[in-house]
Amino acid sequence: MKDEIHPQTLDSSEQPRNALDRVIYWFGNLISLLFIFTVGISFYEVVMRYVFNAPTIWVHETASFLGGCLFVYGGIYALSINKHVRVVLIYDIVSDRTRRWLNVFHHIMGLIFTSLLSWAAYQMVQDSWFTPFGDLRLETSGSAWDPVFPALVKGMIFATLCIMFVQFFLHLIQELNGLRKRKDV
Repeated sequence: MKDEIHPQTLDSSEQPRNALDRVIYWFGNLISLLFIFTVGISFYEVVMRYVFNAPTIWVHETASFLGGCLFVYGGIYALSINKHVRVVLIYDIVSDRTRRWLNVFHHIMGLIFTSLLSWAAYQMVQDSWFTPFGDLRLETSGSAWDPVFPALVKGMIFATLCIMFVQFFLHLIQELNGLRKRKDV
């Protein structure tokens, strides 16, 4: 009974659909180990602060940076295995052909959404990576340690949105080909 509720393998709709999705899925599984590293350094900070009364200046910002980057990457990871947010109340009761059309609509809206967000992220990266005169100078946190993590997170957001745009485009082509060939979802 438990295996029916939580199957051990992904069904075909939850598999990466193309080479880009497979790379994103593989890399996402690899970098997910950074969550363990984040927990480890957080534990280190707790021990140093409360046992030895010697707090660090780098753990909080490093953990926030890693967590932020991993969660941003989660967007393209979820799209790569078709685990993004969907209104299943409607999606599950319509025919396969209607599902394809809903997917086409979803991918077109995704293209518009990611293109607009990419433009905004580009502006954000430009402001955080370059001076008004065009010299490279990464934005820093302003703390005692002062790492360049804010600029790197903004760069990660921009890169991830660009990749997501390509994903939506590739998925749109696949859906249109499926409609043309009259394949089920």
